[in-house]
Amino acid sequence: MGSGTTARWRRHVSRWRRTVLAAFICGAVVLPLSGAARPEIPAPPPAVLAAPTAGTLEEAYAAHRANAAEASRMAAAHGDRHRAAADRSLADPSRRLLAFDGRGAGLVTEVFGDLAHADRVAVLVPGSDTSLDTYDRFRATALALHRQLAAKAPEGTGTAVVAWLGYETPGTVSTAVATTDRADSAAPRLRALVDDLRAVTGPGTSVTLLCHSYGSVVCARAAEGLDVTDIALVGSPGTGADSAAGLHTRARVWAARGADDWVEHVPHLSADLFGTSVGFGTDPVSRDFGARVFAAGDGGHSDYFDPGSLSLTNLARIVLGDTAEVTHD
Repeated sequence: MGSGTTARWRRHVSRWRRTVLAAFICGAVVLPLSGAARPEIPAPPPAVLAAPTAGTLEEAYAAHRANAAEASRMAAAHGDRHRAAADRSLADPSRRLLAFDGRGAGLVTEVFGDLAHADRVAVLVPGSDTSLDTYDRFRATALALHRQLAAKAPEGTGTAVVAWLGYETPGTVSTAVATTDRADSAAPRLRALVDDLRAVTGPGTSVTLLCHSYGSVVCARAAEGLDVTDIALVGSPGTGADSAAGLHTRARVWAARGADDWVEHVPHLSADLFGTSVGFGTDPVSRDFGARVFAAGDGGHSDYFDPGSLSLTNLARIVLGDTAEVTHD
């Protein structure tokens, strides 16, 4: 190929990259304009507590349940029956809330299992469109994983799952979902959660991050130096890093994508535009990224934690440390 042809080819590729990124941004900016803004729902400020320990977990759970009960009363008085019901459900005596904030879209961290005595802990990090109003959907994934772990863990191995809605997730169709901004803000909170878990469980407990969709960007931003054993990325649009090595973590990095997951068609590009980073770069299931790619079956973007699915089976194996049993495509 001559120098003139090479130059034309490079210009063509550059134009193509800019066109794709422009379309990506345009879709994120224009489409949300059809949605109406939701009125702010009143709620009390979250309970202020010391960092939890194994001995204070029950006290923390009770304090956050009480806060959720008050948030439910305030939402009901405001006329928002849906949010009032969601808060009231979280206030049930059976719920183990490690954190709760009913303001705005809402934040909650819920524990499934005996965290204080767990040998294996999985932290679920959700993707876009997850809030208190849609929390039941996220909670169902945590319950499915907890049941799978309980069924497959060796006798005498304690397991727990932490559903971490600890950041304001972007909308699936929004400007925020195309940038790392929300993930950059969320990463320190995720690191703080892992520190809190370590204070409760002790250094001998294995902690695994299971990161779905945009949540994989959050995990990637938090990964450097984080005291976790494994990081699994499912349905990931990219992480903002060029490779698994770029996450600067000693954890094993895994990645999977279901055969029917629409995220496969997201452009795997990244550029600095308008003072922020747009797009998330290398496909995590590609050879170039360098993760341990595992089989996720034929499911779609929301199916990774479906009971009986291949993806859930493999995720549980990762959490339990049965890495030799993880299947690959």
